[in-house]
Amino acid sequence: MNETIIKYLKSFYDFIKYPIQVVNKEGHIVYVNEMFSIQWGYSIDELKEYSVFKDAELKRNGVQQAIKEAFENGKYTSYDNYVDSLLLSRDEAVPLLRTSIFPLKIEDETFVVLIHDDETEKVLAEEEIKKAREAGKEAERLKNTFLNVLSHELRTPLNIILGYSTIIRENLRDRFSAEEKVYLDNLYSGSSRLFKSITQMLEFAQIEAGNYRMSIEAYDLVEVVQNCVNANKKNAVDKKLDIKAHFAKKKIFVEMDLQCTETAINNIIDNAIKFTPQGFIDIEVEVLEERGLATCKIKDTGIGISSEYLDHLYQPFSQEEMNIGRNYEGNGLGLALSKKYIEKMGGSILVDSIKGVGTTFTITLPLSKVQHYSPPEPSGQKQESSNTILMFDDSGESYDLIRAFLKGDYNFEVRKFGDFKESMVEDEDYSMVIIDVPKNFWDKSLDMVKRMKDTDPFKRPILVLSSEFMHDKIAQFYQAGADKFLVKPFAKNDLLTAIEKISA
Repeated sequence: MNETIIKYLKSFYDFIKYPIQVVNKEGHIVYVNEMFSIQWGYSIDELKEYSVFKDAELKRNGVQQAIKEAFENGKYTSYDNYVDSLLLSRDEAVPLLRTSIFPLKIEDETFVVLIHDDETEKVLAEEEIKKAREAGKEAERLKNTFLNVLSHELRTPLNIILGYSTIIRENLRDRFSAEEKVYLDNLYSGSSRLFKSITQMLEFAQIEAGNYRMSIEAYDLVEVVQNCVNANKKNAVDKKLDIKAHFAKKKIFVEMDLQCTETAINNIIDNAIKFTPQGFIDIEVEVLEERGLATCKIKDTGIGISSEYLDHLYQPFSQEEMNIGRNYEGNGLGLALSKKYIEKMGGSILVDSIKGVGTTFTITLPLSKVQHYSPPEPSGQKQESSNTILMFDDSGESYDLIRAFLKGDYNFEVRKFGDFKESMVEDEDYSMVIIDVPKNFWDKSLDMVKRMKDTDPFKRPILVLSSEFMHDKIAQFYQAGADKFLVKPFAKNDLLTAIEKISA
């Protein structure tokens, strides 16, 4: 071997911290640097009889062909996860290499250089990251499955407990003694509290996991606030509190997720009633045209909040004083959820409070560009008056409860999902449809709603019942044509209000 060439290779490659070997046209290794000898365990003298063109492993993995192409065409090639057969004879673990193969011309003689980079740690790290990512995805999937199953398995029986305890309170209360009435009231209030806590914790878990999706559309804030006032009015009256709402305009359209906005406002009104021993709750809805915002102020004359606690007000599960938590039932999640809802919709929530005087919460939401909404003209044929409801319910539990809720006002025709046929849409004998959606019939129920809305000549309203509470899932039914979606558990008044609204 020409000494000049060897000196050139040594001066160029000896101090490079990667293993390097240089091959001549016969496939013999004419030079290896110090790092090659350290990692491979071979000196140049020990490789005199070796030829890369006789190496079966290099032929199998395509490296031999790459070397030939470098000689013949001057082609540069790079191999990942390369394993040299010279390493297989060692007792140590074989490293995974990234090898660059390229031609080198010196004094009219062509050589091929192989530079090796040990990527074993990198590959192993990537594998660990991949495994961790897959494990994270599986954990997320299992968590979501758990939350969905938990929601369904808790909400459906709670719907039965709350529903029938309501009926007993309303219809059979006079038959109970004073002591038994206390038992009944405790049963109802305990069930309601359990439902509220479960709902808030499930929704909070979904938001924290980043799985909470909103459906932002233009809605009338005046109508939303009025509905919230009506929903809380009985609790206010029971405490002898005056609750009023004042609106700057008859209609104020804002960009919102309907369910989230209702939940946030209801949470704040509920707190106002809860923490106000006497006085009033005053609600004002105004428009800040110059800022493109609508505001909803909820003012109470309650116990107020200390300035020291205001910084912790929206922390999950926090309460100002432990004795407040005992005197005023709650898990400390309502305001935390309300803040997250409002801020995810591009709004804000502010608080102004004086201890012992009262509290004012101010919600802001972005105004919709459309402020004048004309409801569509009703289409379809005119239907003769009917008080029969067509209901789809595979389990029968919701049917029994709703029939008890609406006893004397409506007749029912109940069917299973497997009985559905499009010819039912032509039946004139019912006035509306109620669908109790099982967890495993979600897509089928969506298809049913869409087909009924598309083909019903009378365009009769459809009410959907479900234990699903995720707003993006609920939005799927509204997009399919449902007129109202009731989340379990619901009170009798919720059902009556929904039927009255969609029947108007």
